[in-house]
Amino acid sequence: MDDELALLHQKIDILTSHVEMQNQRLEGLEVNGNGSQAVITKLDYLSQQFEVLCQHQDEMDELKRDLIPIANHMMKLSIDELAEIGTEFQSEDLLFLVKRLLRDTHMLVGLLDRLESTVDLFDETKRITDQVFNQAVISLDSMEREGYFAFARQGWRIVERIVTEFSEDDVQALGDNVIAILTTVRGLTQPEIMSLTNNALEAFQDQDISDEDVSMWALMKDLSDPKVRNGMARLINMVKVLADQPSGSEN
Repeated sequence: MDDELALLHQKIDILTSHVEMQNQRLEGLEVNGNGSQAVITKLDYLSQQFEVLCQHQDEMDELKRDLIPIANHMMKLSIDELAEIGTEFQSEDLLFLVKRLLRDTHMLVGLLDRLESTVDLFDETKRITDQVFNQAVISLDSMEREGYFAFARQGWRIVERIVTEFSEDDVQALGDNVIAILTTVRGLTQPEIMSLTNNALEAFQDQDISDEDVSMWALMKDLSDPKVRNGMARLINMVKVLADQPSGSEN
């Protein structure tokens, strides 16, 4: 900035000398009575240029006055920051750091490439996650409208009732006998057992038997039916099986 100001002063001095020379020539022409309009025009032009240069110099001086406090403040901050470092930092450390960076340039480029790949992977994962989240919201809304959550709430109430109604000993006994229970359930769910149960229920529900139809002769007559005898035989076998089971008082 000082070099520019010196150059500007030099140009101003040159212009000033030219103006003085022109003024002297003008005075000489006026004395001799041979004034020229062209010389006056040139002097006016030079005067305008001189004013412009003076204005530019004023602007540069103002800019210099504005920049000097800022530069001083920056220098003060730099000195304060460097003072905090103290003697821990040496110029050799900075030189070593620059050498290390230059030596590991390829590694730094590789790290930047990996960082870019990681950012791209994160963007793709975020896009997929958003799609999965939106699909999950749609699926949950469909399940809510179809009643899955209401069924789950009622099922949880059943579980709560089981927990409150049964003690730890009951659960342990259930665990000990779960094989027998499942075996019994499997036997009850066989096609022939289910068919027999359905037929028995239909017989109880559909037939309307009055007291007049139930007589000894009517029962004796029904015993001649092979189906009745077959059913009586099955019933007697079931009674025998029940009779073979030990009673609770014998345990």
